[in-house]
Amino acid sequence: MRLALFEPDIAGNVGAVLRLGACFGAPVDLIEPMGFAWNDAARRRAAMDYGEIAEVERHADFDAFAKKLTGRVVLFSTKGSIRLDEARFEPGDTLLFGSESRGAPDFVHDRADLIVRIPLRAGLRSLNLAVSAGIGLAEALRQTKGFPK
Repeated sequence: MRLALFEPDIAGNVGAVLRLGACFGAPVDLIEPMGFAWNDAARRRAAMDYGEIAEVERHADFDAFAKKLTGRVVLFSTKGSIRLDEARFEPGDTLLFGSESRGAPDFVHDRADLIVRIPLRAGLRSLNLAVSAGIGLAEALRQTKGFPK
């Protein structure tokens, strides 16, 4: 199971997702461009000591990311037609999350094998990126029995 962030805007969210990936053994893909400078100092500040533990791969753009994919892409989107509690995950899935400000563009939706929506109360727009990643990863790991021992 992998986590991927498409053009993230907020360093703190990336740091929280790196910590999430480190704690659950899920590698993290960062798809550039990102909305902030990302270097060793920014990584340490955002992810604290978990930044060194997290397995991170940066990709120059979505095409570079797509070339390295081996399993399914499960996009989490407010436009998803499949509810999280109805989705079926596989161990090799990459859970992809769009930019905080723009979500994921059509070409990313077109590339996804599955588009999943986390159901929310009526009238509410979305969750924080890192919170969504945590919810999605927890359900995927639960289904695939992939939680750490």
